[in-house]
Amino acid sequence: MKKGICIAGNMIVDVTYPIEGWPRESELARITGSATRSVGGAVCNVVTDLARLDETLPLYALGVIGEDQEGDFILEQLRPYRRVDLSLVKRQGVTAFTSVMSSDATKTRTFFHFQGANASFDESCMDWERVEADILHVGYILVLDALDQEDEEYGTKMARLLHHAQSRGIRTSIDVASETGDRFQRLVPPALKYTDYCVINELEAQQVTGILLRDSKGQLYPEHMQAALEQMGKLGVSTWAVIHCPEGGFGMDSRGNYICQDSLQLPEGYIRGTVGAGDAFCSGVLYGAYQGWSLAESLRLAVCAAGASLSEAGASEGMRPLAEVLELWEKFGR
Repeated sequence: MKKGICIAGNMIVDVTYPIEGWPRESELARITGSATRSVGGAVCNVVTDLARLDETLPLYALGVIGEDQEGDFILEQLRPYRRVDLSLVKRQGVTAFTSVMSSDATKTRTFFHFQGANASFDESCMDWERVEADILHVGYILVLDALDQEDEEYGTKMARLLHHAQSRGIRTSIDVASETGDRFQRLVPPALKYTDYCVINELEAQQVTGILLRDSKGQLYPEHMQAALEQMGKLGVSTWAVIHCPEGGFGMDSRGNYICQDSLQLPEGYIRGTVGAGDAFCSGVLYGAYQGWSLAESLRLAVCAAGASLSEAGASEGMRPLAEVLELWEKFGR
């Protein structure tokens, strides 16, 4: 029997600079505090969240990092989690990094990203004989250059990898990077044909399905969520299609059951940072799927996990053991 969850894909070092506000081009903006360094990307965030949720859960981290100090830093941050297997992490080239400009004035963040070693992650990095996981989660489509390449048989190299995972009895899950342009329609649908669990935000779902979920003024259209989830199922998502946004989580299972779960009602001053909240939500869905929970139970955990993440500035510092995360529902649920 396969055990545990494998998180594969992006592994990044984030360097965050607090700035007074975003300048116009050629103007100066003041950095208001010390830069902070943390790990990021789907692998680092989701595997850390899951390890904090349940320290007994077998986990695999799988990606490519550089043979440099940043690569060393990523491993140092993940080693304390004793059930995370790091033996499959490949080292070559230069570690991916993101310079994050965090505005004190608007609380928004702007990202300058260097792909680095992540661009080389492909199926050759997968040692299928050693990945004994029940679920493989891969993130993020659109920023894994080698896997985003065209494949004559499957559409993309990502789709081929997911098909090979399913053929080995491994359930598959994907996440997508937010981006404008036409690449969504070329790169995401092929992967959905071989996806058991798809967990993406409302803007990404809008790009994939063509169904309006949030307009240019920021207005959410929850009444369109069911149609978008149904379309994701038609595109191939076989088990759970899930959409998350600040207002809540929306999901549809393989039987067509539609679930809507509001976010927690958090008190003023509770939110210290939003980075990593989406990955925390995803970790809640994955944990529920692995444990055999219903979609409704998993979405409730997911909004609680996202709420826990929001309590700290970093991506995963706010995540807590499962019982403590679920207690947030008793405090702030609706």
